Amino acid sequence: MKNQEVSGVAEPMVLRIAVAVVLDPAGRMLLVRKRGTQSFMQPGGKIEADETALQSLHREVLEELGVEAHDVAYLARMVAPAANEPGHVVDARVFRAALAAEPEISAEIEEMCWCDADNRENRRIAPLSAEILREFVANTAK
Repeated sequence: MKNQEVSGVAEPMVLRIAVAVVLDPAGRMLLVRKRGTQSFMQPGGKIEADETALQSLHREVLEELGVEAHDVAYLARMVAPAANEPGHVVDARVFRAALAAEPEISAEIEEMCWCDADNRENRRIAPLSAEILREFVANTAK
């Protein structure tokens, strides 16, 4: 899909993604940073043309963390500026998920961390992930 120009203003390109909100027993959210990028974000990624958001979520979690997602539940649809693609927005299907085992860095992931709404340890957080921290993690901890 290319940027469309309407009245001389370029419309942002939309990336359809599915992401997992994975919480540890302390209520911290798992975030990952992809190789060659600066921002931490939820595990997940682009929804392929031949798959549903749920199928994409399962595929991406397995690829990125080397473990299967289970107890998956839909939380919300959210739109935010893309962290790694200037001029793009993400149209995200957000799911809560548990992991079948401890996650391990895999595929294009360079780093992972557990983060809560109050303690981000000076990490750059993707706009969508920052919103998820505010909306879901902070409210879960209360």
